[in-house]
Amino acid sequence: MSDTNQQEQQLIEWLADMNEDEAFALAKKMLLEEGIDPLRVMDLCRRAMDIVGKRFEEGEYFLPELVLAGEMLENISAIAKPLIKQAPGEAPKKLGKVLIGTVHGDLHDIGKNIVSFMLDINGFEVKDIGVDAPVQTFIDEINAWQPDVVGLSGFLTLAFDSMKETIAAFDQAGMRAKFKVMIGGGQIDEQVRNYTGADAFGVNAVEAVKLCKNWMGAAA
Repeated sequence: MSDTNQQEQQLIEWLADMNEDEAFALAKKMLLEEGIDPLRVMDLCRRAMDIVGKRFEEGEYFLPELVLAGEMLENISAIAKPLIKQAPGEAPKKLGKVLIGTVHGDLHDIGKNIVSFMLDINGFEVKDIGVDAPVQTFIDEINAWQPDVVGLSGFLTLAFDSMKETIAAFDQAGMRAKFKVMIGGGQIDEQVRNYTGADAFGVNAVEAVKLCKNWMGAAA
């Protein structure tokens, strides 16, 4: 294993194992001293958060670990985000508006936060309505903000019913044709997409950005 691969694996392990100080110091070194692509570092964080999510589902981790994981991610993002922003080239014009939230009954926000972050740096205007978002909140925000894309996030399997219920409510409100709906989360696949009635699903933040760019007619 090369030094780079070893270092990347180490960051994933430290983040997943809640070694906050060591993980932050390593991420900072990779970003500021070694000049590693900040998008690469954020992808390593995402992979670590996938492990954290699985441990939560299996009862190894609890809410305090999820909160700590979110804090670690925020601290690393605070260093990574400006580095992406100052990349050469002009600031991209806003490609479209994306409303995103974790559906009711689910409190997971790590994946949603990474998707919001990635959409933002790729030129989208993002409005995040948080976790455990009731159906009516989505509808009110859609009416007020008129997004091009609505993203429903959920990690737990019980979120699938919430997603289905939320999308059905869009139909009943007569607004379903006005925007695209994407879903994302731990266990989501084509079968779940079909069950919920979403237009597409993304397995990670990069996929979510590609979906939004395709819908907006922008080069992915």
